[in-house]
Amino acid sequence: MYIHNVVSLYMDKATLQDVYGNCACYRARAAARRVTRDYDDALKPLGLKITQFTVLASIKGLKPSSTSKLANGLAMERTSLVRTLELMQKKGWVRLGPEGYRREQQMELTPSGEALLESALPVWREVQDRFESRVGKERWQENKDWLLDVAFSDE
Repeated sequence: MYIHNVVSLYMDKATLQDVYGNCACYRARAAARRVTRDYDDALKPLGLKITQFTVLASIKGLKPSSTSKLANGLAMERTSLVRTLELMQKKGWVRLGPEGYRREQQMELTPSGEALLESALPVWREVQDRFESRVGKERWQENKDWLLDVAFSDE
């Protein structure tokens, strides 16, 4: 009886409305799902997902020395990144060296991966431009760094 009374204190209509009306996680995930779907739909004819695209671009542009550093830079769990990299290696897009000291691992795009990235960049640009038009270029410029602050802040 006591537990039921405690639980019902939190199950009032106002609290439940607060969940779907004010929940940061719900709003962030809803936005992420929409944006991800837009990019994935555009990249699908290339056989690519936006997560794979960002991994390709990051490997090419940043030349990370370990999967852990790459995972941190992409705000991904290392195990999820390893699965993605293994799939991309099977597809012939990336070449992974042996894992060494402190999980350092050389990684590079194969010629096939570079060609795929080159084909995907104009598609990405088109979707990015549509996104910025939808939310407003000025609004995007004002808020894009804030999103990274949310993703990478320790507090």
